[in-house]
Amino acid sequence: LIFGLLCWTKWFDRDNPSGTGDWELLKDLRNENPGQICEKPLAMEVVTAGNPSIAAINTGQIFYINNPHKGFVCRNKDQKHGGCFDYKVRFVDRVTSPHCCSEKVFGCWTDWFDKDNPSGSGDWETLKDLRKENPGKICPQPSHIQAQTLSGQNAPAPGDNNVLISPSVGLICKNKDQKDKKCEDYRVRFRCPPPYCAGNV
Repeated sequence: LIFGLLCWTKWFDRDNPSGTGDWELLKDLRNENPGQICEKPLAMEVVTAGNPSIAAINTGQIFYINNPHKGFVCRNKDQKHGGCFDYKVRFVDRVTSPHCCSEKVFGCWTDWFDKDNPSGSGDWETLKDLRKENPGKICPQPSHIQAQTLSGQNAPAPGDNNVLISPSVGLICKNKDQKDKKCEDYRVRFRCPPPYCAGNV
């Protein structure tokens, strides 16, 4: 196996929540930082800009957009108590250009997992349940997650809203959040150290 084929960009923090919210859209970040973000990021990490940084998913705030294909948006009007925190983002992709790389990502991908389908309340591919059903096949703290539909389209699929994709949680898509009241069927895999590798770099 060959390791280190993925890497992180530097952190980006183009906006603050003093207006309508914190808008860290990928298209804006690319325009303002030419050549520094790869074309199709595989994953995105979002944390608060303060010190110490807190992972966005642990803040309890509601996010309007949160995926590596569009970027991140937190709107002040969506929050129950006060406005959004100030967030910063970074992206991970294959090492295709040295300009995209700030920090290499080691390890490799696990197998794909698909334990649920959206016939109930939604598609719940949670790390906790997947580790329980596949002992020894997923590390306790994956560095990244990749999610796609069963047909191979990167998540979230067009039309699916508020899909949570996080290496510490997994993937959660709720049918009630969708216009047609049904999520796509997703599968996920995780970035783990070599002992958990499935031969996927």
